[in-house]
Amino acid sequence: MRTDEIDFKLPPELIAQSPTVDRAASRLMHYRRVDRSIAHRTFSDLPSLLRAGDLLVFNDAQVIPARFMLQKSSGGKVEGLFLAESRMGEWRVLLRNLGPMKAGLEMRFTQSPEVKVRAMEKREEGEYVIAVEGGESAMGLLSRVGRMPLPPYIKREKDGDERDGFDRERYQTIFAKSPGSVAAPTAGLHFTKAVLTDLATRGVEKTFVTLHVGMGTFKPVMVDTLETHAMHSEAYSIDNVAATALNRAKREGRRIISVGTTATRVLESQPEESFVAKTGETAIFIYPPYRWKHVRAMITNFHLPRSTLIALVAAKVSLEEQRRIYKVAIDERYRFFSYGDAMFIE
Repeated sequence: MRTDEIDFKLPPELIAQSPTVDRAASRLMHYRRVDRSIAHRTFSDLPSLLRAGDLLVFNDAQVIPARFMLQKSSGGKVEGLFLAESRMGEWRVLLRNLGPMKAGLEMRFTQSPEVKVRAMEKREEGEYVIAVEGGESAMGLLSRVGRMPLPPYIKREKDGDERDGFDRERYQTIFAKSPGSVAAPTAGLHFTKAVLTDLATRGVEKTFVTLHVGMGTFKPVMVDTLETHAMHSEAYSIDNVAATALNRAKREGRRIISVGTTATRVLESQPEESFVAKTGETAIFIYPPYRWKHVRAMITNFHLPRSTLIALVAAKVSLEEQRRIYKVAIDERYRFFSYGDAMFIE
């Protein structure tokens, strides 16, 4: 399949720079595959569209404030993105504007200049290893010096923005509990306590899996065909509670509805026969044609052109319908990407 088949032109003003004031006030496009109908609703309408016995599967990954700024002794600023802590004081990061790599180059956090950092090693695709002094865990230090890792299409001031506190709250689902993601599972951002209560009252069940979202999720596909794209790998886990709920729903013929492409990838990475509690990694790439094993309906945002995310949507509705749906979304002025509106596909 050619990559340009999932390309489209998006008016830049439709890229949402902030979420709606109320999470559930975002718009919700309702698409029915059975008759290809499209309806325009508000996200708070979602409970009325679901059935008693439906099982919603959420990704409970928690976004960490992974962006930080370093300063060299020369005064130059270096932008950083935390990826992982290999061991105490040794971080894997992405660095921007570092210049020529010099092992041992000393820097300091601009928000905490008493903490020294040394560049240790350069790896592939802009990844570096740095040594962070002070004996503090990465999570502890980032909670003080870090900013939320908003995608680059959401514009913020480089050295600090008055909306940083707001982003810490809103670029996070209300049910996030497993820290480690450097991007939000954005379909979950629309849920409020009131929506979850309404769902429960109507007999809609829920369960949680974890997938720690990596920056590769949002990277555009740069090769000519999807078949030759090297898919990124992401860590996930399914616990016993989730595996039991999923197996029961599947056995009883009830709908399994994924909330977001991340939960979708976790579910579709599992064997067709049954779910088991496990921790692992998935590099599954879902694009047309694809035979779905578990997910019968899904909730998702509107995604970037030429991305693995929009390819997944096309696999659910067909390439032709994906193009039509997105044209309608643009014509109707839906808000796109992470802070944008949502779609329910059934």
